[in-house]
Amino acid sequence: MIELVLRITLSLLIVLGLMWGLARLARRPLSGRGGAALAVISRQQLTRGSSVALLRVVDRALVVGITDNQVTLLAETDLASVERHLQEPAEQRSAVEVAPGDPVAPVTPGRLDGSILSPATWSRTVNFLRERTVRR
Repeated sequence: MIELVLRITLSLLIVLGLMWGLARLARRPLSGRGGAALAVISRQQLTRGSSVALLRVVDRALVVGITDNQVTLLAETDLASVERHLQEPAEQRSAVEVAPGDPVAPVTPGRLDGSILSPATWSRTVNFLRERTVRR
């Protein structure tokens, strides 16, 4: 009886040890494997099922379109030019001056700007409809 309990315990420890080792192996990043000849530089989601990705393949940069059904090569470029572009600082935007007589008034930025939940959106909509429905 004791021999059976020891066998089962030892078998269970071996299985658990193998599972632990495989879990550690699976958590390693993919870029560390195989010399990293292929890497994703950037990816932009377009819709739920489609995106565009910029891939580094050895010394070239490939732009690919990715959907649920296929991957399509969109463009190919020099990797050095892509890396130069990525190292440039982001474009700085300057404020736009709006004159008081202009039909568009400056809006202070907020979380809801441009959304249907913004009170400013509803105010502009009501003003627009008032102007359209007033008889002249």
